[in-house]
Amino acid sequence: MKKFGNGFFLGVLATLSAVVGALFSFKKTVVEPVENHEQKLDENRKRVLRKQRSAHLN
Repeated sequence: MKKFGNGFFLGVLATLSAVVGALFSFKKTVVEPVENHEQKLDENRKRVLRKQRSAHLN
């Protein structure tokens, strides 16, 4: 019975580590690039608004 308990514990630990690894890699490959792209778009919008405002001051 002790071997079963150790094996079950190691199996659960391995499964949890695989799930955490999959979630981390999903975040790195999918979520962060989308957030970076949105941040760049926001910066470009701000830059365009500043240029438009400064062009109309003259």
